[in-house]
Amino acid sequence: MEPMRSIWKGSIAFGLVNVPVKVYSATEDHDIRFHQVHAKDGGRIKYNRVCSECGNVIQYADIDKAYDSDDGVRVILDDDDFNKLPAAEKHEIPVLQFVPTDQIDPILFEKSYYLEPDSSSPKAYVLLATALAESDRTALVHFTLRQRTRLAAMRSRDGVLVIQTLLWPDEVRAAEFPSLDGAEKPKPKELAMAETLVESMAEDFDPSEFTDEYQAQLRELLDEMISSGGRKVVPVESGDKPEEDAEVVDLVAALQRSVEAAGKSVESRTKGAKSSTKKSGDDKSAKPAKKAASSRRPARKTG
Repeated sequence: MEPMRSIWKGSIAFGLVNVPVKVYSATEDHDIRFHQVHAKDGGRIKYNRVCSECGNVIQYADIDKAYDSDDGVRVILDDDDFNKLPAAEKHEIPVLQFVPTDQIDPILFEKSYYLEPDSSSPKAYVLLATALAESDRTALVHFTLRQRTRLAAMRSRDGVLVIQTLLWPDEVRAAEFPSLDGAEKPKPKELAMAETLVESMAEDFDPSEFTDEYQAQLRELLDEMISSGGRKVVPVESGDKPEEDAEVVDLVAALQRSVEAAGKSVESRTKGAKSSTKKSGDDKSAKPAKKAASSRRPARKTG
């Protein structure tokens, strides 16, 4: 198995205690990926980013994000606009409060991450993990990843701290089904029989007993087709590379903008122009000012 690579480094902050950590994705997707091809010759189907106004193919470096309001107004935002938004310190996981674990509805859980101690002594890390486990409480934290701050739950799992990002309450749909209105309650005899059936099938949960049969059979089908070399198996052209991941492309676009901005700065200095004439907002490689603690978005409370 490929070794895990940390995707974030920072620290947990609760009270006066600071715990340096590294963050790793706790899960991975093993689903087989497909792409679209021309049924006749197996050639990759590729898509161009064409502007609906000018008809030109647009590079990622020239693409910004936009929001269309309900009344027909389009608002275009660039990196500078997003940098103005309040967010938690990007390299800090502030603990907001500790809540009973059973009060967090599992439907709120989103993606999971492992935290590894990142200091010469893991004493503070072990202390926090042990305190969470023995108190049966979960820490609510702010977690900023890829410029997006989420509410998250931090708990101890077999001595390892785990962060699970949470959906905001208004992101969970209400379950309102008229078909259940006035539904007849089960009769005592029916309920007793159902409970007997449940008890007869009751076992301790062991996830290793379950496998993804669909993916396993799909892999067998692909291996069989490759080994047979039938008409549906075609060689892949050397230049036929998979589409780049959207997040990677966003990073490349940001770097491209930074390179262009740096090049303009060098050219300006070469011509003897004063560097002060260049607006600071034009340099998108500049880091945004550090937010004050008061700008952090507090966790919303209900009830």
